[in-house]
Amino acid sequence: MLKLCLLQFRIVGDLPPEAWKRVHRYASWMRRIRVDHLDVLGEEAVRQFRLNSPSDGWFPALRSLAWTTSARNLLYIDLLFSPYLEEVWISTPPSWGRSRFPRDILPALTSTISTLPTSALKTLQLGPVLGTDTRDTHWVHFKDSFSSVVLRCGPSLMHLASPVPLSDIAVDHVIRLPHLRTWGIEGPPPNYSVSSPLPDFPTLTGFTLGEYAARGWLSLFKRLEDRVSVTQGTTPLYRVKESLKSLSVDVPSTTPIIDISLTSPIQMFRNLVTLDVVVGCGQGQCAFKLNNDDVTNLALALFQLERLHLGFPCQENTCTTTVACLLPISVYCVKLEILEIHFNTTNIVDDLKNIPADPKFQELRSLPRGALWHLGVHGMPLILDESDFETVVDGMVDIFPSLTRCAGYGDTWVKLTKEIEALPRMRTLLVRCRW
Repeated sequence: MLKLCLLQFRIVGDLPPEAWKRVHRYASWMRRIRVDHLDVLGEEAVRQFRLNSPSDGWFPALRSLAWTTSARNLLYIDLLFSPYLEEVWISTPPSWGRSRFPRDILPALTSTISTLPTSALKTLQLGPVLGTDTRDTHWVHFKDSFSSVVLRCGPSLMHLASPVPLSDIAVDHVIRLPHLRTWGIEGPPPNYSVSSPLPDFPTLTGFTLGEYAARGWLSLFKRLEDRVSVTQGTTPLYRVKESLKSLSVDVPSTTPIIDISLTSPIQMFRNLVTLDVVVGCGQGQCAFKLNNDDVTNLALALFQLERLHLGFPCQENTCTTTVACLLPISVYCVKLEILEIHFNTTNIVDDLKNIPADPKFQELRSLPRGALWHLGVHGMPLILDESDFETVVDGMVDIFPSLTRCAGYGDTWVKLTKEIEALPRMRTLLVRCRW
């Protein structure tokens, strides 16, 4: 990505036509440009560039534009709006929080964004990647202008992401884009009903649900599936259920809970390779409300998983899941390599000893295990006597034969990882896939 070198020019007096031709010749080669919020082009220079603009614009070959907005570059950014743009990333400076947002330039900024050429766009992203904290930002101011841009996007659009809650008509338009492959959305779905049904979803491979989108969209998906199970008809999700490979869900901070109402709709996406549920525990409350059976059902449904993140394991140690929930994950998700999950470690030694004696686990223990090598436990507490380490090491390796790391805070987890790494055994995948 090249930085726009033209912005370094200071025009003094009138340049001869030959000089402008040289400038255009250089500019016409540019295909990728990054404009920083600190870049400056004087008013006289902007006037001269507009006055001497070629018929095909200054950047006829420009295909990719990354623009960090500011009052400084707002004066000339439209000079870079090539009709052939295929990729556009628009962001704002980190200093533009809610309290420091320069509202005086808002009309000009939203108006400029509204004129963005869209006929050739394949990638369009406004703002930071979804999943970051957008509660203290100003993205809501861009709803109308960004929705108008989205409404002008055509079938070429393949990737769309924005922390801006789109208008209902813009959301409906996005769903109808035939070649859309990845979509990051913030905001609830439109109020679809029997008289105005949800259109068929495109064959998305990646879907990101922001904090204010997660519950609403997952609830809608669940209602659609329940309705189909009764009517035995087809669902608007029939394509995306098969195509989706990556799903990221940012659980609302107002209800920071991972429970069956959250995971049940996710289980329809049986070809998921990556599932990332973002939620943090706080105020002395553990967000993880699934039990061992819920985890088993999730593993059975999502057997193609390679990465599974179910929130950030906390130090509360009040969840009802135990270390036994890891065995079904290892057996059913044989491609899984990285896992982050809550489980209660209060009685981990006894829980591991009881697994071989539990009749419902005997068949599972006879089946091949998968490729998991990284278990993320974060802040989960672990207190062991010296004599218990061997039991825990053997038990964890019995569940995950390829395990090399238990990534958690505290000396006990560090020592446990070192003892697992020191085991004289081959760290190879036992069975890649048994289906």
